[in-house]
Amino acid sequence: MMTPKYKRVLLKLSGESLAGEEKHGIDFDTVLKFCQPIKTLNEMGVEIAIVVGGGNFWRGRSSGKMDRTRADHMGMLATVINALGVCDALEQLGLEVRVQTAIAMQQVAEPYIRNRAIRHLEKGRILVFGCGTGNPFFSTDTAAALRAAEIDADIILKATMVDGVYDSDPKTNPNAMKYDKVSFQEVLHNDLKVMDSTAAAICKDNHLPIIVFSLDNPDNIVSAVCGENVGTLVE
Repeated sequence: MMTPKYKRVLLKLSGESLAGEEKHGIDFDTVLKFCQPIKTLNEMGVEIAIVVGGGNFWRGRSSGKMDRTRADHMGMLATVINALGVCDALEQLGLEVRVQTAIAMQQVAEPYIRNRAIRHLEKGRILVFGCGTGNPFFSTDTAAALRAAEIDADIILKATMVDGVYDSDPKTNPNAMKYDKVSFQEVLHNDLKVMDSTAAAICKDNHLPIIVFSLDNPDNIVSAVCGENVGTLVE
């Protein structure tokens, strides 16, 4: 039986990962597959918060001629669709879940309130955060770093489609070197594509480590929390 290394974690899920092979929208079977290891961790007593992206529906920074602020607000709404989808999947697995959003929409979710969020975690509920930070020009990676710092998470789990951090893009460079461990200083200095620089700086300043790993095997979520060597540790 594996033993959790971390008590409170924040899991960052990209919107693209929720789309499965469809590459757009939500593939609910895929979401259920990702939620199963979250249930396992919950049963181990791990407190779990989740930040979801919205790239499977909309990307504000790729919106062309649109006003960037309005385009980012549209992206925030996309994250709420994903947050509700993840919530539904977790509830179907028998878990107690709360969705909190950085922009008030009380008919569908709670507003983000730090003390209430921590209380939900202490009661064993899973938290899903939507709307990013609630501000334009900030990514959901930055939202993950900010929320993790606010709720005193032990670590950020960044689940991606790549199995760690590389010195260059492994999709275009077959000789790219994977890091087992890398510092935030190296990430910022070498512009390694872990997360955007704002998010990396928040984590660095708050001594908040990140594990970057692949979602190809959803059980990597459990392995990462239990301290097994999956992906890349950034600290």
